[in-house]
Amino acid sequence: MTLPFLVCAAVTAISAIVSLGFSIAAVLKADGEAKTMALYACARSLALVLVSAVPLFTGSVAWLLAVACGMTIVQACDAAIGVRIGDRMKTLGPAGTALLNLAATIWLLA
Repeated sequence: MTLPFLVCAAVTAISAIVSLGFSIAAVLKADGEAKTMALYACARSLALVLVSAVPLFTGSVAWLLAVACGMTIVQACDAAIGVRIGDRMKTLGPAGTALLNLAATIWLLA
């Protein structure tokens, strides 16, 4: 595994773990129908954490590229939601993570 591979894998996994953390926090705060929606988000976030770990065990560049692209899209969408609700932290945090994941992916491809 090369340094670009390890950096991209780490950034991708950390991004997925942070998303899972926010999903878990949403589950703990929500009730009623909002809790059901938060549980769905949590299930998807857990899946992303699990698939982001696969490249670290297999060394698969193709798998890492797929997961890294997926997490970049997830974080970009989260940033768009932050813009929509007018929350700077919920915009800048995911946007920064998306850009970092994108940069790591480009470095991996170089």
